Amino acid sequence: LVQLAESGGGSVQSGGSLRLSCAASGYTYNSYWMAWFRQAPGKEREGVAAIDSDGSTRYADSVKGRFTVSADNAKNTLYLQMNSLKPEDTAMYYCAADSPRTVVPGSFPGLGDYEYNYWGQGTQVTVSS
Repeated sequence: LVQLAESGGGSVQSGGSLRLSCAASGYTYNSYWMAWFRQAPGKEREGVAAIDSDGSTRYADSVKGRFTVSADNAKNTLYLQMNSLKPEDTAMYYCAADSPRTVVPGSFPGLGDYEYNYWGQGTQVTVSS
């Protein structure tokens, strides 16, 4: 059973930083897509950042230059470094994974929630102005 557990959420002032972590267990496939999604109250869930097992990344336009996604394969952990946070970044943040996944060299992982099969429970991020 694949399990994803997020941590690192919290409350921060505008301009601050947070680092989210997602510990994955239950699978050992070498090929994958992993991603961060978020959902604010009254809004649809949106893809924020994704990474594949080749290290290719993709970001939503709203977070480019501020957020960085990374993965530590030895620790089976996904990270999201969030800098220059804004009040509009306030949301529940979810970790998602799809594995095994054919990773094509030169391609990029997707940000559609339909592309991911495994989900964590979420961690709340609140940014105050």
